[in-house]
Amino acid sequence: MQNSCVLIARGFIPMLVILTMLWGMIASTAEARRRHPENFYQKLWCDEAGGILEFQLKDRTRVDCLTSQYAIEFDFGSKWAEALGQALHYSLMTGKKPGIVLILENEKDKKYWGRLNKVIQRYGLKIQVWSIGRSGEKEG
Repeated sequence: MQNSCVLIARGFIPMLVILTMLWGMIASTAEARRRHPENFYQKLWCDEAGGILEFQLKDRTRVDCLTSQYAIEFDFGSKWAEALGQALHYSLMTGKKPGIVLILENEKDKKYWGRLNKVIQRYGLKIQVWSIGRSGEKEG
């Protein structure tokens, strides 16, 4: 009985290591599809706006870019709904207006811009939105 447990454990540990490595490769492949990481766009945009990058709040969350008027969340197009919630939270915590910079890296991402704006209009949310493209150019 004891020997069979050792054999099972010996087979389990290498399998666990292999699965962990595969998971890491899958996660890095998904990120590799992005032209630039999120912080590339944050720095480019926030520096131009004269804001503070990664401003830490009392609850230990971080505003991606804090300007004199706005608490701004950056996110890739597919994460538009998350950006909405985070921008509202940062606005609540800072007393500044909520803002979102949606990163649109390709034509297909424009559907997320439409979804974000439709929700904002439908519910009368006072959120300033901007978009930034593949090479870092501002849009909208």
